[in-house]
Amino acid sequence: MPASRAFVTVQIRSLDMVQLIGSRVRIAALSVFVVLLCAVGPAQADFTFGEPVNLGPRVNSSAHDGGLVSGDGLSIFFDSNRFGGHGDWDIWTTTRETEDGLWGIPVNLGSPVNTSVWDGVPSVSSDGLTLFLSSNRSGGSGDFDLWMTTRETKEHPWATPVNLGPTVNSPSTDWSPYISPDGLELYFGSTRAGGWGDYDLWMTTRTTPEADWGPPVNLGLGINSSAAEFTPSISAHGLRLFFCSLRPGGYGNRDIWVATRATKDADWGTPMNLGPPLNSPSMDQTASPSADGSSIFFLSNRPGGYGGLDFMQVSVSPVVDFTGDYKVDIDDLIILIEYWGMDESLCDIGPTPWGDGIVDEQDLEVLMSYWDQELDDPNFIAHWKLDEAADMFATDSVGGHKGLAMGAPVWQPDGGQVDGALEFDGVDDHVITDLVLNPADGTFSVLMWIKGGAPGQVIISQTDGVNWLMVDAVEGTLTTELSPLATRTPVPPLVSEALIADDDWHRVAFVWDGFTRSLHMDGTLVAEDEQGSLAEYGGTLNIGCGPAHEQSTLFSGLIDDVRIYNRAVRP
Repeated sequence: MPASRAFVTVQIRSLDMVQLIGSRVRIAALSVFVVLLCAVGPAQADFTFGEPVNLGPRVNSSAHDGGLVSGDGLSIFFDSNRFGGHGDWDIWTTTRETEDGLWGIPVNLGSPVNTSVWDGVPSVSSDGLTLFLSSNRSGGSGDFDLWMTTRETKEHPWATPVNLGPTVNSPSTDWSPYISPDGLELYFGSTRAGGWGDYDLWMTTRTTPEADWGPPVNLGLGINSSAAEFTPSISAHGLRLFFCSLRPGGYGNRDIWVATRATKDADWGTPMNLGPPLNSPSMDQTASPSADGSSIFFLSNRPGGYGGLDFMQVSVSPVVDFTGDYKVDIDDLIILIEYWGMDESLCDIGPTPWGDGIVDEQDLEVLMSYWDQELDDPNFIAHWKLDEAADMFATDSVGGHKGLAMGAPVWQPDGGQVDGALEFDGVDDHVITDLVLNPADGTFSVLMWIKGGAPGQVIISQTDGVNWLMVDAVEGTLTTELSPLATRTPVPPLVSEALIADDDWHRVAFVWDGFTRSLHMDGTLVAEDEQGSLAEYGGTLNIGCGPAHEQSTLFSGLIDDVRIYNRAVRP
């Protein structure tokens, strides 16, 4: 470990709850004494999505279907205007025996829950015995009101719905209720006075499940906007709020956003768009996370469905490869321990995958369940191993971005830091790859091993763009020219003091987390600054030369194991 690092010793004892899933190894007590780096770079994404899956024709129909999955993941209460109802829209339910089982044929809840008018947007309590719904039936306070029905057991019928009364309901539209897992918070959308836009999100609370609901409060500007916000839901631990919004910054007609809070008494933070593949150019809304957080159910009218809005499901996985080396090992454990007891999204992966606002034993348990595994990271988008023995092409084993070797660089099958490497002569050798990403699109990281180089030479660049990583022309130190689009005052390159042109192997990296650009060498943060954005470029990548393949930029030395992620990693 370099002597220039600042050190702090962290000791953690007696964590009697970590089990390596999939093995017979059990860690009964863990005592870790680690020398850690104090100054660290910021991190962003702490979870990734799988590919959304339509729940199929047993649940969805040619009509519109919409609702929320129960906390136990074994039932869905939803509204639909499908054939066989009692009125305009009715409430239906489907169940399954296990979380891996098939959903049953939906059943209409019938009278007295459904009427000849509009009844829908249901939310069921965690015990399955209380159902909240919206309806414009007679006896309400306004256009649509919030109602509640109960049953004695899951085998008993539902009672006649009861209006939540004028304390909760208003003369305006009150819609899309969601009962929190503890039964003490009821979130809903409303057009009542006192909001910030069209539909706003509001919340009413009670002290116990038997107590009366209090006056609703607006969730405030930030959660709400001048656009419409509706269909809220809460994670099992009550620290994440999911909702649909038509605000700017989305990917389609309606998008799903999420906000977090440190505790149930804290304010909600700034909402974040959950992005693709959960959101799409189509209409995406009404997200309900599973109890363990491993998946999200939501509605979408994207192509390939069976009707209007269809039920979809997408898996959610924690990002446990903090260092971006495609595996979970001691380097990731060191980083987790470094943030022990802190609120750090990079390591707050337990309860999986959403976290709970503090890095502790639950996060350690999740990390250890992936120990020594190679991971399938959907944010790992390009990987040129450069292990070929002799070929004119450099293969991207992850994203299929083929690289064409120009000028006959020499393959060194046994000469790399990770297996083989590619040797560049500084005269005409370089590799041109397909387009991988636009730096303006969001967070990303590029990491690789290098040996050699000289001042002014470029490690990786983008055609019609700038040098992503290079050797400073004066000092021979690690530098990046990635910066915001130049206006009146151009942003200078970020230049480190880390000497790399010394003929030793170094792992170099550039990381953009959406706010900060940072340079890393051999696992150490060597330079960083805050920027509001990065300029937009859409060209191919060049490994071993500058954007225009200028003679002075051609790299002389070895390059190995080039990795690109569309998330911020901690090298």
